[in-house]
Amino acid sequence: YVYGISGHQWDGIYGQAVKLKEEHGTNVDAIFIFAGTNDYNHSLPLGEFFTETQKETNHNGKQVLRKYRTPVFTDSTFCGRINKVMDFLKLNYPDQQIIIFTPIHRGFAQFSERNIQPEESFVNAQDLYLDAYVNALKEAASIWAVPLIDLYSISGLYPMNDIFSKYFENAKTDMLHPN
Repeated sequence: YVYGISGHQWDGIYGQAVKLKEEHGTNVDAIFIFAGTNDYNHSLPLGEFFTETQKETNHNGKQVLRKYRTPVFTDSTFCGRINKVMDFLKLNYPDQQIIIFTPIHRGFAQFSERNIQPEESFVNAQDLYLDAYVNALKEAASIWAVPLIDLYSISGLYPMNDIFSKYFENAKTDMLHPN
């Protein structure tokens, strides 16, 4: 089943996961998530995976005050969106393999006069490079105990170099989408 929608960010993944559950229940073997490049392009703040507070706990029979972290579930940050999706998937698909893919490298793209996307050598409006989002996905895979396939590192696709244009949709207008 394919639930990916071009242009979606991680907040869209949540709706797709809910739709998958409604339409197919748990009748799936694995769930692959390939997202993050549009969150970077739309300058979504990274945020944090956890907030920290102080909380009392019993340690060896003695009540002690310790730092305690709580996951952040919000659509306003990249980490919060990931937590929201992963929490839903982990609760609803405990027996299925969930795999996160990192984005590939981003080359220049111009889809219209008002949709021009610079290559990844530029920071976004949050003053972040794409690799900050890639690193957050790597951390998310560790936090949520799922495998990660690091396409950013292993795909071999490097659209900032014109020699790779043959692997992308259009050398002049779309060095973002592989062909």
